Amino acid sequence: MKIADFNFAGKKAIVRVDFNVPLDENGNVTDDTRIRGALPTLKKVLADGGALIMMSHMGKPKGKVNEKLSLSQIVPNVSAALGVEVKFAKDCGNASEEAAALKPGEALLLENLRFYPEEEGKPVGVEKGTPEFDAAKKEMKGRQQEFAKKLASYADCYVMDAFGTAHRKHASTAVIDEYFDKDHKMLGYLMEKEVHAVDAVLGNIKRPFTAIMGGSKVSTKIGIIENLLTKVDNLILCGGMTYTFAKAQGGHIGLSICEDDKLDVALDVIKKAKENGVNLVLGTDSVCGDAFKNDCNTQVCPSGAIPEGWEGMDAGPETRKLFANAIKGAKTILWNGPAGVFEFDNFDGGSKAIAEAIAEATKEGAFSLIGGGDSVACINKFGLADQVSYISTGGGALLEAIEGKVLPGVAAIEA
Repeated sequence: MKIADFNFAGKKAIVRVDFNVPLDENGNVTDDTRIRGALPTLKKVLADGGALIMMSHMGKPKGKVNEKLSLSQIVPNVSAALGVEVKFAKDCGNASEEAAALKPGEALLLENLRFYPEEEGKPVGVEKGTPEFDAAKKEMKGRQQEFAKKLASYADCYVMDAFGTAHRKHASTAVIDEYFDKDHKMLGYLMEKEVHAVDAVLGNIKRPFTAIMGGSKVSTKIGIIENLLTKVDNLILCGGMTYTFAKAQGGHIGLSICEDDKLDVALDVIKKAKENGVNLVLGTDSVCGDAFKNDCNTQVCPSGAIPEGWEGMDAGPETRKLFANAIKGAKTILWNGPAGVFEFDNFDGGSKAIAEAIAEATKEGAFSLIGGGDSVACINKFGLADQVSYISTGGGALLEAIEGKVLPGVAAIEA
């Protein structure tokens, strides 16, 4: 079923959205990209004359109620974006009354799904790898099924529109669908766009293809890096992982972040890049600080010769030129992860150089796909969101899709 073909008139629709938005210490939303991303789907339900039930997670409460992660904090933002007063159900697992009372054109937001361990389906308080864990896991799977059934009971149809969690086999993303027939479950507009954007990158690669992978750890990106080494012409590796590569090649990195147990992995990536004829671009110089804060003392050092007591916090001026040159002229661009501690204004130059080079290449006809919370925050910070082809709302889901993995949240609808 395609959402465009479905008429929600007189029906209650439960929509899995991704409202895992960043909040400041006072519970105010600092970036509403994900709320805005869900609007086409949500407004379609209401415009058809349907009743709207929204469900989402926020953060990692690990199956316990945590007021700092309550979705009640974002009700005003969702109400303002939707243009209707959104009601709130304080307990997502016991919202039958609120759901039943909902009239056409009205909207309800359920409390954080992850306040229930059944959402993620992981046993709580049991050591992994023990016989107890296996028994607890089996028991939890049964509870997850019941939890999904309860959520499904609130509505007549189900819409999956949370690309950010589509790679998770959670109750609300890949179990609840079992309680709706194929004519009453569908992907939302955002999910459709995300799936098409990934297809545009992988199904129709126009060359040169440049991928930029940033972030602090090689370990979280190794699967995607190895996959990209068989697809890209240029691979830029930046951010904190720069220093794992620098140390692996015998460099001195001072206090810079480093995964000492991944030095051999870094060397293997360098070797595979050569074997595949991929131009691997690593930072040659860094802006270093003597403390992890915006207003520390700074100096520019070679990335493999950082003095004791200093740490690399951004790509240096020479590295920025290298990055820009690898992006210039590209016809397909993928960016996931910043080049430095971009949250600090004094260390956002590397990420800004990447963002500006991508905007320039897009103007010249490249298809540019930006994904992952930090990269999206970068693009928004520099005011360049309207100068790239597509901004993905999912980090992990995007990477897994590009790795070629089947996303449970998509498979559940398309099965």
